[in-house]
Amino acid sequence: MFDLNGKVAVITGSRRGIGRGIAERLAYAGANVVISDIIQEDCDAIAKEISEKLHVEALGIKCDVSKKEEVGNLMEETIKKFGKIDILVNNAGIFPFVDFEKMTEAEWDNVLNANLKSVFLCSQAAAKVMKPGSKIISVSSVASFVGFAGLSHYCASKGGINSMTRAMALELAPRKINVNAVAPGAIDTPGAASTEKVKEQIIAAIPWKRQGQTSDIANAVHYLASDEADYVTGQILVVDGGWKIQ
Repeated sequence: MFDLNGKVAVITGSRRGIGRGIAERLAYAGANVVISDIIQEDCDAIAKEISEKLHVEALGIKCDVSKKEEVGNLMEETIKKFGKIDILVNNAGIFPFVDFEKMTEAEWDNVLNANLKSVFLCSQAAAKVMKPGSKIISVSSVASFVGFAGLSHYCASKGGINSMTRAMALELAPRKINVNAVAPGAIDTPGAASTEKVKEQIIAAIPWKRQGQTSDIANAVHYLASDEADYVTGQILVVDGGWKIQ
């Protein structure tokens, strides 16, 4: 089950954290992967490591996902190398804390471009070359459902991903392209908790009494990327240890 042998997956923001965990999981399932992020050397190094460790083909491509030209190059180079795109994972994103009343227009635009515009650009470019049975999966957040102080721009961007996911699912359903999102809760990655005290407060609020691991999100993406999820589309799968239900 959940076999991805022969599939080609593009994962944005995959040089570290959740994105890297997703890339490794899909490669473990047999997919050839494209590691995409803003530093070419990192992309190359991770692609080489995954290829050697998991015995799949892996390609590193630098891409600023907020720029249409670079997104176009990402898809073109993927097609040139592999001849197709079966899976797109829109993972790239940023979450700088800024007080709403002090937030500048540039700070707002930076987050919306990186987190939301990128999903539009990458999904549109990939969908044009995808065949029936392909999957588009975006990484949203529990912040799309609840508010977090200092993250109004981030919350707006993730809420936009949810709405875009549902709309894209309707438009791409006739072509049998599935569009879904995964909404992580508190995941143990660099920058997720600024201090041990904050980390303890977060864990106390989670019914499962632990932060999520990158593998928790990667497993959910793996399912949605597989043929077993062919009848699942337009859904937001929350992976948060029960945090949001309280």
